[in-house]
Amino acid sequence: MNTLDSVLGSPARHIDSARLWQSLMDLARLGATTKGGVCRLALSDLDRQARDLFVGWCEDAGCTVSVDAIGNIFARRAGRNLALAPVMTGSHIDTQPTGGKFDGCFGVMAGLEVLRTLNDLGVQTEAPLEVVVWTNEEGSRFAPCMMGSGVFAEKFTLDDTLAIRDADGVSVGEALQAIGYAGNRAPSGHAVGAYYEAHIEQGPILEDQAKTIGVVLGALGQKWFDLHLSGVEAHAGPTPMHLRKDALVGAAEIVSALNRIAHSHQPHACGTVGCLNLRPGSRNVIPGEVWMTLDMRHLDPAQLDDMVGEIRQVIEASCARHGLSYELTPTADFPPLYFNAACVEAVRQSAAEMGLSHMDIVSGAGHDAIFLAELAPAGMIFVPCEGGISHNEIENADPEHLAAGCEVLLRAMLRSAG
Repeated sequence: MNTLDSVLGSPARHIDSARLWQSLMDLARLGATTKGGVCRLALSDLDRQARDLFVGWCEDAGCTVSVDAIGNIFARRAGRNLALAPVMTGSHIDTQPTGGKFDGCFGVMAGLEVLRTLNDLGVQTEAPLEVVVWTNEEGSRFAPCMMGSGVFAEKFTLDDTLAIRDADGVSVGEALQAIGYAGNRAPSGHAVGAYYEAHIEQGPILEDQAKTIGVVLGALGQKWFDLHLSGVEAHAGPTPMHLRKDALVGAAEIVSALNRIAHSHQPHACGTVGCLNLRPGSRNVIPGEVWMTLDMRHLDPAQLDDMVGEIRQVIEASCARHGLSYELTPTADFPPLYFNAACVEAVRQSAAEMGLSHMDIVSGAGHDAIFLAELAPAGMIFVPCEGGISHNEIENADPEHLAAGCEVLLRAMLRSAG
């Protein structure tokens, strides 16, 4: 058996980039769309086919495969010390209805390629390694998202999650039974030595900065609100401007203010109004009611709280100015998360020794790694995606960037596995 130093001590690439790419393309055929993307919703028959393909590949690589009660799949490569908790990697293979080939799938196929590469090199790790497929990360068919990792991390209860139904009335439990992936492994209480997740960035920063590897420091905290503004509907002609109570004018000020507030709290701040509806929706009637969403994100919890405080002041001032009333209802509150310093450094060091351009970055989206980070040391590796586009059939990534990210994953996992 070769030593870990034979891998870590060499700047050469060890993974088979052609094999990694082919695995991604083979997986992408299941649910392929005419525009070049993938529609493979969680716990559908196409998801079953993709799971079967993954399980077959892992068994061919000599792994022991188990499935838990929420359908998470674990492929284990034994280490010398079976008493040690496994060093894990993984992501998801379910997609958006108009999804791409790489979101989630890259993390799973990169993990598989790590195991295949170690087999090729004859390297045995001290701790076991595991590649995981997490159930229903996207949340497109069943809400909430990150369902499988959430149950694993005891964020959601198994019974409540199995009872969730899709738009057709099919429950998670029924769908798992239908595709044959209602496993008998307990879904929680498992020790994890460390967890790494490789992922396309899903944003434009790495491409804009011409960097190959994103060393992910953590994930933005998120605070979401529903805002209802109430004014007075009135005829657009006879009602003079100074006597109007126009809910949309108040909403427009709030949208503009949220954008300004996010710009003033850089770096890392994001502010978005993603939904806005008004009533009555007639061209010659002053809008009397507006419903809108507010999404605020930041890596610093104090700055995130400041952003919320500032938008509250704007809402109050705008309503007073235009004669409106309002209701502001919190709908989500996720604190900022910082990945483990040792895992972050393992990613950074692995990129550096390969001579890959890299930069520190934060995740603005949710990932399974966020839940795993509360159980064990965790880190993430980002690679660029073309135009920063994801959750889209035209999602694309450079094979060389994917191979580089996989090599960094290999080295980071070896550093944790001992």
